[in-house]
Amino acid sequence: MNPSIRKIVNIAEKKERLIIGLMSGTSLDGLDIALCRLKGSGLNISVFLEKFITKPYSTEYARELKKISSVENVSLSDICYQHTRLAHLHANWILEALKEWGVSASDVDCIASHGQTIYHYPARDQKNSTSPINSTLQIGDGDQLAVKTGILTISDFRQKHTAVGGEGAPMAGLVDQILFRHETESRVLLNIGGIGNFTYLPHRGETQFKSFTTDTGPGNTLIDKLTQHFFDKPFDKDAKMAKSGSVENKLLKNLLSDPWFDQNETKTTGPEYFSLEWVKKSAQKIGIDTDAIPPENLIRTVTELSAITIAESINLHLADGEKVEIYVSGGGAHNPLLMSRIKELLPAHQIHNFNQLGVDPDAKEALLFAVLANEMLAGEGFLMPGLKDGNESGRVNFGKISFPE
Repeated sequence: MNPSIRKIVNIAEKKERLIIGLMSGTSLDGLDIALCRLKGSGLNISVFLEKFITKPYSTEYARELKKISSVENVSLSDICYQHTRLAHLHANWILEALKEWGVSASDVDCIASHGQTIYHYPARDQKNSTSPINSTLQIGDGDQLAVKTGILTISDFRQKHTAVGGEGAPMAGLVDQILFRHETESRVLLNIGGIGNFTYLPHRGETQFKSFTTDTGPGNTLIDKLTQHFFDKPFDKDAKMAKSGSVENKLLKNLLSDPWFDQNETKTTGPEYFSLEWVKKSAQKIGIDTDAIPPENLIRTVTELSAITIAESINLHLADGEKVEIYVSGGGAHNPLLMSRIKELLPAHQIHNFNQLGVDPDAKEALLFAVLANEMLAGEGFLMPGLKDGNESGRVNFGKISFPE
């Protein structure tokens, strides 16, 4: 048997696997590294978060990534270079983390790398295309990671999602269903990253409603970009800027009138759509010059936009009168103003920090990709509604395997 195939078989046959999950989000603040111990697969899986750390990008390198992320015009040479350079940086950070934790790279079965999304382009946003097709692009080459660390690496998870008819995001729901669905409690797992998204999990006794995941619109992306633009800070720490401003109600009303928010089906989006240019154009339509608005007011307005659209999306997708327990993860969970407004807008539901489910909310997405990799290696795949023809089992595995040899 080919040694590489034998390696996968040996990992699959283990009673437990040690997998490193990696996540670098659109906020470009750093790399989340989660060392996870996994037993079993599918509904019989057990996941233990052994170690977790975030390695921050330098201000200079974050600027380099921003030059090629969510922008229309970019140098192909920059993309080519950063695809490799980012993998080298992530590899070095993984080896650093393992050394800090006293864990040998040879004890790690697999790296599950999300990579860095530089453009997300679902078909619904391709208004001028004659052949719209769901597209998404992540950089951070898996082969480079595998060779540099000496650890088998699985990457490019989102590509299969688009290949079988999905939009490439959000993928959280696939894992949420097997890890966090409860016997008697219906839940909404809300993640507020650059883009807000949530997974709805009806309790196991509920047969009428199905689980689903959808984006809600902007989460932190507009708050972060405005804070960076006006104050040269990565984010609005403790909502200090937003709290010192006031809502520009006319602008807010027009932002909320965007047709994207009227689409009732589950959907995805990205900072490519909800950009500062989007805010500026929306303001211009109603005769407002954003340059004349105090920066604190703009930040307060987009914070309110995020809160309202998150709350409205949750209410839209729940049955009338249904009550759920909402668990929040992602950077937005640390924004006190955003969280207080979401609670005010969703008074019928109890809202909790995700750590009440036994998982560090900052580690959740990295852990998610460790589970996706585990299923690729040792499971039967994930059920995915609406599969394209040709998949008889209805199950899909995600990711591409890179060997260190």
